[in-house]
Amino acid sequence: MKGVVLAGGSGTRLHPLTRITNKHLLPIYDRPMISYAIEALVQAGITDIMLVSGGTHAGEFLRLLGNGHEHGIERLLYAYQDKPGGIAEALGLAERFVAGDSVLVMLADNIVERGFGHMVRAFEQQGGGARILLSEEEDPSHLRHLGVPAFDGEGRIERIVEKPDDPPSRYAVTGIYCYDPTVFEVIGTLEPSGRGELEITDVNNHYVRQGTMQYDVLEGFWGDAGESIDAYYAVNDFVRTHGANKG
Repeated sequence: MKGVVLAGGSGTRLHPLTRITNKHLLPIYDRPMISYAIEALVQAGITDIMLVSGGTHAGEFLRLLGNGHEHGIERLLYAYQDKPGGIAEALGLAERFVAGDSVLVMLADNIVERGFGHMVRAFEQQGGGARILLSEEEDPSHLRHLGVPAFDGEGRIERIVEKPDDPPSRYAVTGIYCYDPTVFEVIGTLEPSGRGELEITDVNNHYVRQGTMQYDVLEGFWGDAGESIDAYYAVNDFVRTHGANKG
């Protein structure tokens, strides 16, 4: 399995901090945010990784990570997204890198308390399709800003709703996804959303409709450090107190 870490975007929700750097280079406790995503993939056994970034500070990732060997990466490649076009478009840049393999995609502003190696192993046994990581979220007002799955009577995902006014469940879709190689064919069929981007929720709903979407529920804390200034500092506080990527 290959790994793709997405570290693009303009980071407007973290202005003015992101006027001087990419948000994924901002510190979380004692190291840059991007380090936690890299560590999480390596702990899950994924050491063949592509980092996708963009903007004027993309070169700083090369200065920080180099060839990746110091971080436990066997092979680290870089791709550049020349304009904000959505998560699915950014993933599409990794098609030749993935080269027919399965892929785990992680948004680099996602911070988890516990690792997700179990998800990787489950997907390897799944035999294709897609698998996403969910996190239980008790605050309905927070769910209204996230992707939220709706379940059928047997606990299968029947659709994923983006930023629902009335959340259909108490679970959020985190920015951690596993796909088989057909994901790049799916991306090729997408139409831009109202905000002009190729949406990862449309990719996920394709696999839901195909009946090949599975999921795991993350244990422990999950935070999106790029969601807002308040979220950024909340993630900092949690990691400083409890750590990240444990077990």
